[in-house]
Amino acid sequence: MGYDPVQQLPGEEDEALAEMGSGYFGCSHYMRRCKIRAPCCGEIFDCRHCHNEAKNSLEVDPVKRHDIPRHEIQRVICSLCNTEQDVQQRCAQCGVYMGKYYCSKCKFFDDDVSKNQYHCDKCGICRTGGEENFFHCNRCGCCYSTLIKDSHICIEKAMHHNCPVCFEFVFDTTKDITVLPCGHTMHLDCVMQMEKHFQYSCPVCSKSYCDMSRVWEKLDEEVASTPMPEMYQNKKVWILCNDCGERCMVNFHIVAHKCPKCKSYNTRQTREGSRAASSSPSRATEDVTV
Repeated sequence: MGYDPVQQLPGEEDEALAEMGSGYFGCSHYMRRCKIRAPCCGEIFDCRHCHNEAKNSLEVDPVKRHDIPRHEIQRVICSLCNTEQDVQQRCAQCGVYMGKYYCSKCKFFDDDVSKNQYHCDKCGICRTGGEENFFHCNRCGCCYSTLIKDSHICIEKAMHHNCPVCFEFVFDTTKDITVLPCGHTMHLDCVMQMEKHFQYSCPVCSKSYCDMSRVWEKLDEEVASTPMPEMYQNKKVWILCNDCGERCMVNFHIVAHKCPKCKSYNTRQTREGSRAASSSPSRATEDVTV
């Protein structure tokens, strides 16, 4: 069912204008009662994400692909009366609120206030979840849940990068983000996809991000039940542990190599102990379901 603006009588109280048309307009990204005119190409879109998806599709000439400069938006179009005007929360023509949540700094509108949006001056963008539930880490350059305020590992510009799985820029993504124990950040859904493929190490630094003790126990059993031929029984190799960083010499085994310090099998073989370890991504030596 569509929205009929005639049902709302003129001269209603301000509260009614805040609700008029709410929930009937918007796109798959945001419920809002306005469209934006992109300052970069002059075209009209429901929101910046709609613009970016359209202007970065495979059908667009690579030379012409671009993202909207979000803070440079100057003009909006009211969805109820189609009046184009300067960016403001209330329509200059019909007086309706174009978004229950409005940020003049980000030029951002949203009718779904259940997200508990707030603007972080240090991030320079609006975030969701309630300002009281987050703190801004100056070194990481982003907002984190107060639940990890005293325990998170600081990594400079921790979110100012592409997700190592889907390659979407993490800092201003609308998807849920998770912070791994090593301090690196990525999409929560991408971590869940990794687990479906039995990948339990950070794709950036290769450290295990969950309790792998049961997996290591299974590998202990498999190593013990797989004796090496006599010609390899005294063979030694250098390994680097991705979990604790220990570099040491261990007995060679075809199944896996165990770190003598932290007992992890998340190791990689190196040429010798005195040389720097390879920086190529690694994982646990065998995929075993926890």
